[in-house]
Amino acid sequence: METKRRTFLKVGALAALALAAGGGIYRYTHPSPLGRFVLDGEAKAAIDAIVPAMLAGALPADPGARVAAVAATTARVHQAILGLPLAAQKEVQDLFGLLSLAPARRLLAGVSGGWAGASVEQVGVFLHDWRFHRLGMLQSAYHALHDLIIGSWYADPSSWAVIGYPGPLKELA
Repeated sequence: METKRRTFLKVGALAALALAAGGGIYRYTHPSPLGRFVLDGEAKAAIDAIVPAMLAGALPADPGARVAAVAATTARVHQAILGLPLAAQKEVQDLFGLLSLAPARRLLAGVSGGWAGASVEQVGVFLHDWRFHRLGMLQSAYHALHDLIIGSWYADPSSWAVIGYPGPLKELA
């Protein structure tokens, strides 16, 4: 018995639909639990590359102090993400997962190598492009990164003097 091309395509399409339906039913009946954000190697490298581009004028000029400031800000960003609701943590994890994939990183961010080798200028161009992108999703991703990094930077009292903020008012007894 000879299989015809049309029959083969119909069976293949039906099998694909059956697999998709089965997968959908499985995901509906077995929802995956939301997990906490994990700052893995590539996500940490992405934050370490984005912080100097976003805080270009605020970071210390001394190279050693600059590295320490970036590391401290990355740690505060991680803590800020852990303070978000689990659903928001998953969205941030998905964003960093996307930025970790080489084809997506190259296409969406214009960073051809890994984040560890990205220059401040490359990352600055990527951030500028996302900030003014015509797709609202990329603008939202930029604003999320911006708020996490800027908020984490200025949450540290050591960064207040640069902007002339004296700190919270002390209550008089």
